[in-house]
This record gives sequence, structure tokens and C-alpha cells, in this order.
Amino acid sequence: MTWRTLVMTLLLATPVMTSAQGRLVSAGGALTEIVLALGAADDLVGVDSTSAWPHGAHRVGNIGYVRSLSAEGIASLKPSQVIASEDAGPPAVLQQLRTLGIPVTVLPSDHRIEGVLSRIRLIGQLTGQKIRAAQLIARVSHEWARTRAAVARPRKGAPPRVLFILTHAPNLMLAAGQGTAADAMLGYAGARNAMPTLQGYQALTPEAIVAAQPDVIVLSRQGLRIQGGIDALLKNAGLGLTPAGKKRRVIALDEMSLLGFGPSMPAAVTELDSALRAASGS
Repeated sequence: MTWRTLVMTLLLATPVMTSAQGRLVSAGGALTEIVLALGAADDLVGVDSTSAWPHGAHRVGNIGYVRSLSAEGIASLKPSQVIASEDAGPPAVLQQLRTLGIPVTVLPSDHRIEGVLSRIRLIGQLTGQKIRAAQLIARVSHEWARTRAAVARPRKGAPPRVLFILTHAPNLMLAAGQGTAADAMLGYAGARNAMPTLQGYQALTPEAIVAAQPDVIVLSRQGLRIQGGIDALLKNAGLGLTPAGKKRRVIALDEMSLLGFGPSMPAAVTELDSALRAASGS
């Protein structure tokens, strides 16, 4: 049976339920966060595996990892629309859904506060929650003003040099360079990226990591657990030989709130700023 035959069978099995907002599938943790913040949780029929935050997003159908979606799995939920982050895919799957007549809206990542507000506005339109979207935009904008003021407080010494590590497997650690969500967060928190000439997320040699001389290492709590804790982390890739490693300056925060660029982004920047000040004594 071809994917088209299978999907059409699933779609025709029972009538698609419709409402003012419809049946929504969200492929992207930050997008799901916005849907929930808008009070449109009842419209969600499916989310991807990165939508583990806020708590409660897992109570609907799971469509798998955002970068390796399945047209069959999504279509089986009989969605009236799909919203997807820019890195969702493969692209062929999104096109298959469109061919089946399922509207798919891809929202740009845009790792800036302006991008967060734009996504809230667009999802408010898609879910019929324009008023709540306007209210959420006002709240996030107010929180962002407070965050900017907190980050602008004087520091002792120069802004810390930070190595941000992205890791989802014990034997793979990637350093965050320019053009990444991690780099944007470091800049917003008043820190310097220890890898200023790097583009994207890349694996590095121990020599390159030592040469970067980071004052602080930042990674997700999930990543730190995968690496076996701080002691095990600092035994890898020359990390223990850096100023951050020698002083055990390792910060672990929630990955989705830190890198998702959803409504919790101002709070995540505030948390990162506070953690960096505490770690570097500034």
C-alpha cells in the first residue's frame, strides 16, 4: 500500500471534526508553547516530541521528532491545519500533507524577541485567538522590558566567554556558533560566545575547545544527564582543561525554554543572566 493510499484511507475512515478553531497539529516546541499560552489547548490533537514543555503538551497524539515527521502519522489525526517550525520536515512530508488538502503553515524561526511576538500574532490568527494573542504580546513585551533592565545591570569585569554545548547523545557534543538560537540567547544575556567564528552547531576538537578558553560552559539539563553529570562531562573533549572546566563553571538549563524562543523567552534570558553572574562572580 502506498503512502497516499494509506493516508487517504485514514482520512476517509471517519469525518473530520471541525470547529471555529479546528483540529490543530503543532510541529515545534515553541509553537506548542504559544498555543497553550493562548488557551487553545483543546484544539491540539497532535504535537511533536520537542513539545514536552510546558507540562501537559504530551497529553495529545505524538507525531515524532520535528525533523523526521511522517505524513501518515499526522494525517491519521485528521487535522484541519498543521503549524510547523522552520526546521520541521522532511519538506516532502509537508508537501504530502498539502497534497492531501491539509493546510500547513511554516513559521520562521527568527531568533529575536521580534520573532517571538510575530509568531504569537500569527498563531493567534490561525487559532482564532487574536484578542488573547494581543494580551500575550503585551505581557511578553512587558516581561522583556524588565529582562533588558536586569541584564543591563553593571558587571564585575568583562562579559563572560561562554561555550554553549548542544548534545543529544553520549558520544556527540556540538558547540554553538553564529546563527544559532544559543548564540542569540548568549548575546541577549550579555555574554560573549566563545566560538565567534563558528557557524551553526559543529563538533570541535579538544584543541579547539581548549583554545577557546571559555569562562563558563552552558548546556541543557537533558544534555548534562546524557553526558553523565558534570564530572563525566569535564572528562570529554578537553573541557576539563578550560578555565570553565578547572573551576567547574557549568550551567544547565531547560533546553526548550532556553532555545525555543516562545513566550517564556524573557524568563529564560533572565535565568541565564542570573546563572552566568553567579558562575562568573559578576
